[in-house]
Amino acid sequence: MDFATLLGMILSFGLVGAAIASGSSLMLFIDTASMLIVFGGTLGATLTHYPLGTALSVGKIIRKTLVGKTPSTSGILNQFLDLAHRARREGILSLEPIITNMKDPYLKKGLKLTIDGLEPESIQAIMEAEINNVEARHQVGIDLLSAMGSYAPALGMIGTVIGLVQMLQTMSDPSTIGPAMAIALITTFYGAILANLVCLPMVGKLKHRSREEILIMEMQMEGVLGISRGENPRIIEEKLSSFQPPKERKIS
Repeated sequence: MDFATLLGMILSFGLVGAAIASGSSLMLFIDTASMLIVFGGTLGATLTHYPLGTALSVGKIIRKTLVGKTPSTSGILNQFLDLAHRARREGILSLEPIITNMKDPYLKKGLKLTIDGLEPESIQAIMEAEINNVEARHQVGIDLLSAMGSYAPALGMIGTVIGLVQMLQTMSDPSTIGPAMAIALITTFYGAILANLVCLPMVGKLKHRSREEILIMEMQMEGVLGISRGENPRIIEEKLSSFQPPKERKIS
């Protein structure tokens, strides 16, 4: 669980709710018609924008902002040092029993290609293609939430126009002005909340997670290539340490 995302959601919605409650009842900001316009309209626009399968994956995309853990660079560095020392002492085929129990499919594929005797250039091309595909899949999720973040305020403005038209058509009856004005204002509120407290912050989190995951994959690729070339473990260590933040690097 990503506690930063959870804490951010609780804090933002909690403070907005507290600000509303300090001046009026929260029930004043609950309006079914406004919800249908903003939430329903945003969903409909997203379904129009993207294929059905992509649009329905929004739940998985949101889940990725709440859960998921990126491996530490220190753990990967130590793992490759062990693999490099073993390959140097016992030969590259000695790594075959180790990769059987590996859970990371990307790392497992790279090491299997190395054991199979492929040239480093071919291994690099295959692993880079995998990185590009992962990055493309991440971009789809980022674009989807970005689209929702742009549609929500627009639907809020549409709701405002609807409410104002209804209000102007019934100016002769004062009892209808209040409900129409509520739709006019609350739809804008819902659109701003959905965009700025949900969609756009999640876009930022997804971009951050994507950068982290790509960095880890590039680090793993460099380690695999070092082993496939038969490089000295010390050289592999120096190369992989360049992927670490300065504070995590070992000082020799």
